Amino acid sequence: MTNWENIVAGKDLLSARNKRKNMYIEEKQRKIALSELEEEGWEYVKNYADPKFVKVRKEKPYDEQFEDKVWLLFYQMGFKELNKDRNFKMEYDYHNPDFTQQIDVFAVDEEVALIVECKSAESQKDGVFKKEIEALHGQMDGLRKKILTKYPKRKVKFIWAVHNYIMSQKDIERLQEWGIIFFSDATIQYYSELVKHLGSCARYQLLGNLLANSEISNMSNKVPAIKGKMGGLDYYEFSIEPEKLLKIGYVLHRSEANKNMMPTYQRIIKKKRLKEVQDFIENDGYFPNSLIISIDTNGKGIQFDLSKTQVDDSLSKLGILHLPKRYHSAYIIDGQHRLYGYSDTEYAKKNTIPVVAFIDLNRTEQLKLFMEINENQKSVNKNLRVTLNSDMLWDAPDYNDRREALRSKIAQMCGEEPTSPLLGRIEIGEDEKSPTKCITIAAIQLAFKRTHFLTEFGKNNAIISDGSFDVGNNDAIINLLYPFIEGCLKIIKANCENEWYAGDQGILTINRGIQGVIRILDDIVEHLIKQNKISPKDPSCNIDSMIDEVEYYLEPLINYINTLDDSQRKELKGFLGGGADTKFWRSFQKVISESRHDFNPDGLSEYIENETKLYNSESREYLGAIEECVKDKISTCLTKHFGENWLIKGMPKTIYKNAEKIASDRNYDLLSNDEDGNIEIWDCITLADCKEIVSYSRNWSEIFESILTRPEDAHMSTKEQKTEWITTLSKEINKISKPTYSVPKATFELISSVYKWLIIN
Repeated sequence: MTNWENIVAGKDLLSARNKRKNMYIEEKQRKIALSELEEEGWEYVKNYADPKFVKVRKEKPYDEQFEDKVWLLFYQMGFKELNKDRNFKMEYDYHNPDFTQQIDVFAVDEEVALIVECKSAESQKDGVFKKEIEALHGQMDGLRKKILTKYPKRKVKFIWAVHNYIMSQKDIERLQEWGIIFFSDATIQYYSELVKHLGSCARYQLLGNLLANSEISNMSNKVPAIKGKMGGLDYYEFSIEPEKLLKIGYVLHRSEANKNMMPTYQRIIKKKRLKEVQDFIENDGYFPNSLIISIDTNGKGIQFDLSKTQVDDSLSKLGILHLPKRYHSAYIIDGQHRLYGYSDTEYAKKNTIPVVAFIDLNRTEQLKLFMEINENQKSVNKNLRVTLNSDMLWDAPDYNDRREALRSKIAQMCGEEPTSPLLGRIEIGEDEKSPTKCITIAAIQLAFKRTHFLTEFGKNNAIISDGSFDVGNNDAIINLLYPFIEGCLKIIKANCENEWYAGDQGILTINRGIQGVIRILDDIVEHLIKQNKISPKDPSCNIDSMIDEVEYYLEPLINYINTLDDSQRKELKGFLGGGADTKFWRSFQKVISESRHDFNPDGLSEYIENETKLYNSESREYLGAIEECVKDKISTCLTKHFGENWLIKGMPKTIYKNAEKIASDRNYDLLSNDEDGNIEIWDCITLADCKEIVSYSRNWSEIFESILTRPEDAHMSTKEQKTEWITTLSKEINKISKPTYSVPKATFELISSVYKWLIIN
């Protein structure tokens, strides 16, 4: 049986809210059991008047915390009836009332009844919910009928809410097919921010998305208006109570309403700005300038009843305008802060605001008008412009503009698709940057612009270069290219999780890192096409098989990312300016090329030769001089300390024997070729040997500590620390002999500092 008594309102709802807000489970327990309770994770809070009892608490499990977060969101939106706790159950089989389902969140208002299924994980992971979604689908009809017996005339909606899960594409398709609305972390965050700024009026935005085009009951929709003409378009000017417009209005969409009824773009309503507007209104302030809206009539046109009284020689007409009685029917092109400034104030009903309304503007016209207004008032940031381009240029006559829109759309999808590894990691529109959301949509769009995925066009849309994934129209290209990119990113994420989640502290999920990855994927695709291993535009070429081919070339890059040391990471991130993204990209190419010898992208060899060996020549010269200087100091000091037998007394036996053998072999070779064999043991000592010699026995403390400790290392406590520079430079001597090696900038700076200390000074 359904336990409707678990659904609360009024004071009981307030009490339930207080428990939901509490991050802890609190209980009254016997004091004698306190130590045992503490072992189970409970902590002491306070004593009661009765000394036999104490109050204890422990943090709620993460899944319960997530359910509370979702519950509180609907409470803050103004839903008047919600389930009290996790014990609400509903019957879903009319013939068998014992068949019940526990409901995580149940919320009811005058328009809708919502059932929310919550799934959460402690940390981000892939989620597969085939069985659970199928089970919910099987119960939906029964649950809907049961709700309508208690709450007639409500529209029943089902929501699937997840935290820390990346959904599978098949599960997303199941939700869409069965009309279950998907709430990701980003969706919940969006509405949480909205409710902070708009209060209970945020519910209208939610209902607008859940009930788009559904009728609003008991709404008075007639307003006196003036009809005019501007820019070839009819418009209507009228005054209206903010409360009415809040119900039917919605803010700018970045693209068509998506499959889950979640707004894909909203120009962020700034909390500070909104508060300033509210304060202004509550101090008898007013805005004489009009809001700009576009009324969506679904192509039916607007009803405008002409007044009997007209001005004969005026183009303007007086009359009564019939606004749509539908959620989501008035798009606020400009003035959302002015409108939402009235939310949660007494003036929402008492004041009227002036409005200029266009009818059925298409998406491109809406966006152009938005851009023109906001460019003149306040600059539109680069991220937002890139985002809007995915709409504005989608059907542009210039095919290059269409591809620009496509790149913007794919970049946007990387940050918003619930199956994307970069979900919630990309700054979209006017999103705020964070340590993990630190990739800009503009950076990703630019990376795609530098690839060969899409066709480049010249005059009259003539093809200059054919794109590897360009099958003609934007929709078809997206269906081919985006799943490929997502699949490749999933491979990197799955194998480089530490670096992937490092955000701005790492080298991967930052602008330069992701740009490098996208361009590397393009390089690999070009290489595989030349080898006739893949043909992306061939319908018989499966996306999964292409990803399998790509993975072979990603393996060296994955290994490189996972074995980066601090100096390599510092060197990569140390490059700034316009060449930094190229440095990442070329470094990734180089790593793959060193392991996959058939992979040699255009320009890589030249780049390595001309750019990445910038410090090699000077380093080679400095290292030679440093080695000679160190050896000279050691031989001089050992001779002074030990006398003529310094080679024996001052060196470890293994070093001496090895150098003796090398000298003997070299002399043998020279004499065999009738050349003078005058190679001495000391000539065969390397800088690495010098480290062993100065550390040998009491050599360091009695002879070399004061001579070979760099001033900047004087504070170090051990000889290992003070001689580390010798080890680093000796390794560099070995590395620099390799033809493909490039001396890192940080290492060159160390070499230079040692050279200055030993040689110049």
